[in-house]
Amino acid sequence: MNARLEFPNSSLADLYDPLTMPPSLVKAHNELHKAVDLAYKPQPFTSEANRMVFLFELYGKYTADLFTKEKPKKGKKLRP
Repeated sequence: MNARLEFPNSSLADLYDPLTMPPSLVKAHNELHKAVDLAYKPQPFTSEANRMVFLFELYGKYTADLFTKEKPKKGKKLRP
């Protein structure tokens, strides 16, 4: 967030254009990626794609049962 504050007149589209991203913002994101990597595994991810796959799979595991409804057992009435 501090790196983004260096560019108050730039839009997010400007800041995150891969061809023109400011070096200080690239550095901040690389440091953030390292911190995320270490939070989940001792070895760094070998690519951005591997990081994303890992995180989305983890997200899927944590959210898999959020929207499943428990089926009522036979003989029990549901309240209206």
